[in-house]
Amino acid sequence: MIEIDGLTKQYGARVAVDDLTVTIEPGRVTGFLGPNGSGKTTTMRCILGLTRPTAGRVMVLGRPYRELSRPMQRVGALIDPRARHPGRTAYAHLLALAQSNDLPRERVDEVIELVGIDSVAHERVRGFSLGMGQRLGVAGALLGDPDVLVLDEPVNGLDPEGIRWVRELLRDLADEGRTVLVSSHLMSEMEETADHLVVLGHGRLLADLPMADLLGQHSAVRVRSPMASLLARALERAGARIDVLTDGALWVEGLDVVEVGDVAFLSGLRVHELTQVNESLEEAYLALTEDEVEFRAVSA
Repeated sequence: MIEIDGLTKQYGARVAVDDLTVTIEPGRVTGFLGPNGSGKTTTMRCILGLTRPTAGRVMVLGRPYRELSRPMQRVGALIDPRARHPGRTAYAHLLALAQSNDLPRERVDEVIELVGIDSVAHERVRGFSLGMGQRLGVAGALLGDPDVLVLDEPVNGLDPEGIRWVRELLRDLADEGRTVLVSSHLMSEMEETADHLVVLGHGRLLADLPMADLLGQHSAVRVRSPMASLLARALERAGARIDVLTDGALWVEGLDVVEVGDVAFLSGLRVHELTQVNESLEEAYLALTEDEVEFRAVSA
């Protein structure tokens, strides 16, 4: 578990994180979203003791990260995949990390195989592609078999196979009861991966809710009927808001698909199509952060 209480970080007059309070629970993948400059990476750095808060506190597994003994065995992190000595091989890089936390050499071999970098394990990392560097970074995060994972853009630069691999890995880790906090700009991927969302805007908390709740906030029902005008009036009497689409179908807000079906049945009206339509995560996210984008444009 990660507990963030009143976290504030200022750089001079600029407030990067503004009184953030949120708890990242174990047993689920928590997606960490927000526009560039919203404070996500700063928050992650505060979680890991890399940045000192101006105010507030962060507790990881019940204590500040800096107080954890052998921290890699409790918390795995990927903040910057370039944080490695370019002259070392991937194997040497991971071995140095393992030795710093009294981890067995055998664990290095295990994570190399797990992330799929066996073929380049003894090559110098200066020649690694972005995607291969990401795999190496994930290997480092997994090295201590930790209870908590904090990953900043782990799928950046990965091919579709690699993205699916990260998704399945995170789901498996959460299913084992671990705490997983992951940021990403790939909304379609986050929609498939995360159970819960924390959204920041200008350093402030905009949302802290299950994925399903966010996607359901602006759901609608698409219904087609040969008696569309009669159905529209019946639905309006039931409290729905109606738009007529270009193909003649009705776009119904304010009632769910079961309620629309019941209204049609009780009114004796035939229905040829009845579909629940939910927003994509991208649409919901853009609607949620629209004010943040406008705020930045005015401020600039």
